[in-house]
Amino acid sequence: MKKLYLFDFDGTLTYKDTMFLFLKFYDPARFSVQFLKHIPLFILVKLKLANAEAVKRSFISSILKGESRYSIEKQAKLFFEENYPSLIRKNALDFIHHIEREHSESYLVSASLDVWVQPFADAFDMTLIATQAEFENDIFTGKFVGKNCNKDEKVCRIETELGSKKFDKIIAFGDSSGDKPMFKFANESYYRFFH
Repeated sequence: MKKLYLFDFDGTLTYKDTMFLFLKFYDPARFSVQFLKHIPLFILVKLKLANAEAVKRSFISSILKGESRYSIEKQAKLFFEENYPSLIRKNALDFIHHIEREHSESYLVSASLDVWVQPFADAFDMTLIATQAEFENDIFTGKFVGKNCNKDEKVCRIETELGSKKFDKIIAFGDSSGDKPMFKFANESYYRFFH
């Protein structure tokens, strides 16, 4: 019996959203200034009056644009070392450790940026599918490669990654409306299973 496990990251496996945590860790001073500037936009997103992807891109860009890949990846590694495993829900960690690896594959499917989630995916021994940071000459442009990896885009990216691979059972774990299409794609889905 070949199984495919699909895990959302922020909120599902973690206690907190990593975007704010990482950006604050990366540059606390710039984070404080840009967070205040973006508060009206965050409110509009909550009220569904602004495009969440555009606001997310603007906020990430305001802190990381123009930074080198080396600098971001170095800070991502330090961020991981400081927050693993304390940031991860204990029962989620136990579950991951007990996955029968011989007959399964596990994917971490996240709307967060690949650069700071990759160290966690490596620690979980999972393939990462995430929103991709765009670099030109190893400098972050402030843009994403393709779309934000959320909602229907999660399923598109999973299908691209799988190619012709077949599984007897697909099991998905998530914690928000952004995971609903992934739940529909799976045979079994668990909402806030590790909470």
